Amino acid sequence: MMNAHMTPTFEKPIAIAILAMGGQGGGVLADWIVSMAEAEGWAAQSTSVPGVAQRTGATIYYVELLRPSAEGKMPVLSLMPTQGDVDIVLAAEFMEAGRSMMRGLVTPEKTTLIASTHRSYAVGEKEVPGDGTGDPQKVAEASGIAARKSIVFDMQTLAEKNGSVISSAMFGALAGAGVLPFSRTAFENAVRAGGKGVEASLRAFAAAFDRAEGGATDPVSRKPAVTAAVLPASAGHPKLDALLNRLRSTLPDSAQAIAFAGLKKVVDWQDPRYGDEYLDRLIALHDLDMKAGGAARDFGFTQAAAKYLANAMAYDDVVRVADLKTRATRFERVRKEIGAKAEQVVYTTEYMHPRMEEVAGALPAGIGRWLTGNKGLYEGLDRFVSKGRHVKTGTLFWFAGLYFVSALKPMRRGMMRHDMEMAHIARWLEVANGVLPTNYDLATAALGARRLIKGYSDTHARGQTKFDKVMSAVPLLADRADGGVWLGRLVDAALADEAGKTLDGALATIHSFSEAA
Repeated sequence: MMNAHMTPTFEKPIAIAILAMGGQGGGVLADWIVSMAEAEGWAAQSTSVPGVAQRTGATIYYVELLRPSAEGKMPVLSLMPTQGDVDIVLAAEFMEAGRSMMRGLVTPEKTTLIASTHRSYAVGEKEVPGDGTGDPQKVAEASGIAARKSIVFDMQTLAEKNGSVISSAMFGALAGAGVLPFSRTAFENAVRAGGKGVEASLRAFAAAFDRAEGGATDPVSRKPAVTAAVLPASAGHPKLDALLNRLRSTLPDSAQAIAFAGLKKVVDWQDPRYGDEYLDRLIALHDLDMKAGGAARDFGFTQAAAKYLANAMAYDDVVRVADLKTRATRFERVRKEIGAKAEQVVYTTEYMHPRMEEVAGALPAGIGRWLTGNKGLYEGLDRFVSKGRHVKTGTLFWFAGLYFVSALKPMRRGMMRHDMEMAHIARWLEVANGVLPTNYDLATAALGARRLIKGYSDTHARGQTKFDKVMSAVPLLADRADGGVWLGRLVDAALADEAGKTLDGALATIHSFSEAA
């Protein structure tokens, strides 16, 4: 990637490391830098080393640039970055910025760090039952110490707003940082020379250039800001308006926003009548809350009930999964995420591994129980059903099959799975209601324990097992003023590892309380 007529000197080259994942255009960014340098008469070389650190693998693209001189000798440039000897690090995702510091590529005497604050979660973060996400605040704090200069803002969102990809924004940020001896025009000419999506790329480039030149940075936090749902004056449908009016007239102001979010969830999951069932349960729980003195606690019990009751009533079943996978909005989101153009055809292949439990759960309650009780038939069918399948939702056969399953929604209330979930909800609420009059915090924590149950298939089964273990400790904590705190610790322990060993240890501690008494 070096022109033979160049005559570089032996002064130290400019070293640039780009850390990017598949689909983020790290290679394009490296090519733009090389193309620009060569157009300006510099010697330039780029190499790349694929990695498997996370997601589909993070790649390090390494670029060295060397100013020409009159000696007429060609330089020998390095193929890989050296710790403590990198001038510029560009990270296309915020945790990659953290990894660059851990690798020693960022140094306070030398390195300018340019990073996007958006997150693309690693497999290791996603597989944790609870919150396994890395803390970006630690990366932000470290960058203020480890780098000579830091430019960090959400380049992914900026690029999307301008109809482009993150590589364009990163190139603009590099230009705006003023750390390379090339004019803005030279940068823009390199983009134009690429010949693809030039106008959108230049828009993203310009927006990022202005942000970097102005020195603005975006704040980071581990969790996104929570925006409370705003109750509309009208939902535009008589049945939905009736639900809204009922919510406003029966629930306290402190619980209305979360209750509205829950109501939207259960109505989307089933229908307005199911929304009425949700409000029936929630209002009954609020009445108990008032009798227990909840007004003095800002009705924390009601707020927890509004959230976790909606999650419990809108459980994931085969109907829900099929519905979500066949929605037009999902196909649109996939196209947007991969940056597909209007003329490009996108096919989605889903990996599904159904179990006989899901099939039996989708049958009418009586038939499902009969099938479950017939061990020989059940196991025979399970050998046929329980296997991995690659479902191509872009084909008529698979789309029609999933669409048919999603159309079973009107029959959901009669399915065995629905009976099972409603019985489980009733037992859960009975336990929470039982301790509410004497231990408000413990009752509220018992509602919050429902966060352990999530997902589908094996994930749901594991979560429910842990949930049942945690709820078994409620009677043991009923007489303790700090019972709610201890139940919260049990939930945290349940989320700490998939095998549940941490939870078992925490439960042993709880049982020791009763033994000591």
